[in-house]
Amino acid sequence: MLSPQQIAERVRDAMFANDRASKGLGMEILAISPGGATLTMTVRDDMLNGLDICHGGFITTLADSAFAFACNAYNEMTVASGFDVSIVAPGKLGDRLTAVAEEVQLSGRTGVYDITVRNQRDELVALFRGRSYRLKGKPVVHIQE
Repeated sequence: MLSPQQIAERVRDAMFANDRASKGLGMEILAISPGGATLTMTVRDDMLNGLDICHGGFITTLADSAFAFACNAYNEMTVASGFDVSIVAPGKLGDRLTAVAEEVQLSGRTGVYDITVRNQRDELVALFRGRSYRLKGKPVVHIQE
């Protein structure tokens, strides 16, 4: 029988293999656990807006990807039912942004996750709170033990 950590790792591998959005933005998964995930992304020139700072949508996408990996790590297909994001500092060209997702609450089919996004200087860039909804009986990946 697989441990919860082993299940989270298998789900991570299966999801990331097909995650064209996260891979296309150069994201990397640094850590995964049941209900948690850490992803990183470097701000590229094509991510800058007209003010020469990282477009908020890219910062939000990094946080949303960390959210997705964290809430799907139990191997039950889970989708976002909503989220709120506060961008508190700009991302700049070359910044290495890291999103850390932590489960706050999980009950039945719903969950709440907090994600912080920080730069390489450990300065807070964004706060993201995601709400999740589990689709009962739909595994992310079929696991043979």
